[in-house]
Amino acid sequence: MTSEEAKTDDPLYKEVAEVIELIRPSIQADGGDIELVSVGIDGVVSIRFLGACIGCPSLDMTLQGGIEATLKDRVQGIALVQAVE
Repeated sequence: MTSEEAKTDDPLYKEVAEVIELIRPSIQADGGDIELVSVGIDGVVSIRFLGACIGCPSLDMTLQGGIEATLKDRVQGIALVQAVE
């Protein structure tokens, strides 16, 4: 973790983690999962896809249309959500 990332006890990180927990059941229903990797103070959220999400043809749509849209709607200051390996 760099100094430019919110710590796990940071309110922004906690807010993002709470929203991820709301999203997680719908992703798990399709055999996948997501892990919150980091939240940058610049509003960049990094997540890791797991399970059936890896290699899924709908991954980009899920990331941009689902996860990123939900986080931007519910957490002020989120600029981008990116998938990391």
